[in-house]
Amino acid sequence: MSVAKSIAEQVVILGSSGSIGTSTLDVISRNKERFNVFALVAGKNVDVVHQQVLLHTPKYVVMHDEPAALSLKERLQGVDTEVLSGTQAMCDVSAHSDVDIVMSAIVGAAGLLPTLAAVEAGKKVLLANKESLVMSGKLFMDKVKRHGATLLPIDSEHNAIFQCMPRQMQQGIQTNFAPLGIRKILLTGSGGPFLNRDINTLDDVTVAEAVAHPNWSMGQKISVDSATMMNKGLEFIEAKWLFDCQADDIEVVIHPQSMIHSMVQYQDGSVIAQMGQPDMRTPIAYGLAYPERIDAGVKPLDFSDMKDFTFTEPDYARYPNLKLAIEACRLGQAATTTLNAANEVSVAAFLKKQIGFMDIFKVNEQVLSMSAQRDVNSLDEIMDADSAARRCANELVMRQMR
Repeated sequence: MSVAKSIAEQVVILGSSGSIGTSTLDVISRNKERFNVFALVAGKNVDVVHQQVLLHTPKYVVMHDEPAALSLKERLQGVDTEVLSGTQAMCDVSAHSDVDIVMSAIVGAAGLLPTLAAVEAGKKVLLANKESLVMSGKLFMDKVKRHGATLLPIDSEHNAIFQCMPRQMQQGIQTNFAPLGIRKILLTGSGGPFLNRDINTLDDVTVAEAVAHPNWSMGQKISVDSATMMNKGLEFIEAKWLFDCQADDIEVVIHPQSMIHSMVQYQDGSVIAQMGQPDMRTPIAYGLAYPERIDAGVKPLDFSDMKDFTFTEPDYARYPNLKLAIEACRLGQAATTTLNAANEVSVAAFLKKQIGFMDIFKVNEQVLSMSAQRDVNSLDEIMDADSAARRCANELVMRQMR
């Protein structure tokens, strides 16, 4: 009797040159019989993408930056990979009929449109781009349901929450907490590099200090967001949409060791936690193979060698951006879209040493307070709100440059 040969699932990686993208490629390389790289999408890092193409031989590679695409095309002469550029090409490969899985790992608002294209094409979407939900939560989730897409969270915290949820919640059969006995989501955060730093010295934080995360290896923007805990604020907003709940259903807990990635508290007093090394290959592997488990290349925890776990409440005087994000979550979609845009501008300005570390919050707060909190229901309205917030933030940055 002959056995049908299994066909590897075709994967698009949005943000292949970043930390999530490279980790995804590592997991795929360990499971070549199950997954094949269909397309790589990146910004302008030609050197990294060139090596990725030679190693994984995708059918397409898309660079957001056209000069980068031209440079890459020259270096790939003789290689059977088509090089494209621009947002539309990103959307096209994400929605391609041959594609099964799209890893959404582009940092920031740039990831929204290609991720939506994958959703509208009914793909299995592994969401590591939290900004997609922060910017367009209701619209995004409505499209997931309408087009029959499968959405799996890849941020370690949301992936942990997903794993701790009952199967009815995972499959979207039941989204109301009460019938499932769920009391609250406990969203953990390390506290970043300044958890124990004298709060009066935060004005003096340098770029090098802000990007040096104690537990995770991440890009500069996410590392700064972790230092201000805006990253946890964006995750708070993302959790609201992913798990169809309200702000009061989510609690942030500081857990410096980053071994418990998040928890779900139940009505009977039980708390279910997901634990593991601070390595993004674990949630990536979980998302790729769900509901199965595959090799992620991650060493399991050795409980005989583990230090004590500690948990505290967040100090909003130390992390005002976290409080601001929670307030925006309560205000609604226009506020979260605005805050995300302002934060991208202010963090970029800090990384360029145009403003100080605590000025990130000042810019974000002022942009949010100056914005019109009108309803945003369409993609055009969302992008308009995003653009208006960026203009306002850039003006404020220019005033605060020192």
